[in-house]
Amino acid sequence: MKDFNSLSGRVVLVTGAGSGLGAALCAQLVEDGARVAAVDIDEARAHALVAQLRRPEASIEPFVIDVGSAPDVRRGLDQAIERFGRLDAIVNCAGVDVTVPIEELEVEAWERVLCTNLTGPFLMSKLALSSLEPGGHIVNVASTAALRAWPNASAYHASKWGLLGLTYAMHAELRSAGIKVSAIVAGGMRTPFLLDRFPDIDPEVLQDPGHVARAICFVLTQPGDSVIPEIMVLPVRETSWP
Repeated sequence: MKDFNSLSGRVVLVTGAGSGLGAALCAQLVEDGARVAAVDIDEARAHALVAQLRRPEASIEPFVIDVGSAPDVRRGLDQAIERFGRLDAIVNCAGVDVTVPIEELEVEAWERVLCTNLTGPFLMSKLALSSLEPGGHIVNVASTAALRAWPNASAYHASKWGLLGLTYAMHAELRSAGIKVSAIVAGGMRTPFLLDRFPDIDPEVLQDPGHVARAICFVLTQPGDSVIPEIMVLPVRETSWP
């Protein structure tokens, strides 16, 4: 019987694993004894992360997948399941943003953001369902951008509002099959996603991504007959949420 109170030995696939929250989550999962499929579109980043975290008692492998491509996702899932023998959970962390006014937003940029942030979790979830046994878990990393809006981020808001809606829908639909689905509404984190694009931002108002990673692990370790459909994790001095 699966021990839901522990991550030890469980196989968890993490997208966007090469940096930011994805990397912090992989580190926490390895520390907790999980077997980790570290997915990133950037091969160098995926392999660098695994080289950093791999040690004799750790089981982590890199997989290069474009989460917005159905053939790529199917191939990558097959490879991960072949490597680990099964799949217990998926955490969809991969995300991109384009910060421009809507009149300057190129159609190609809009499609790239929606493809990564919304279509990616849909494809990962849909194509992995046949491999997730009852008790399997899908976790989608949303954002405070899924609950309120600010200027120059229309594509990002659309993708994250859509992702939250997708998560609610999958929670309602899949719980009868014993598949847990959860949304993590994360506030601002000290990651390249923000720090590289907004050099004037005060890092002190952001949270360590490791704190959000620990919240995800908490969600993943609820008893078998319980699920947390949504949890919000904010820095105390959050600027994007009241």
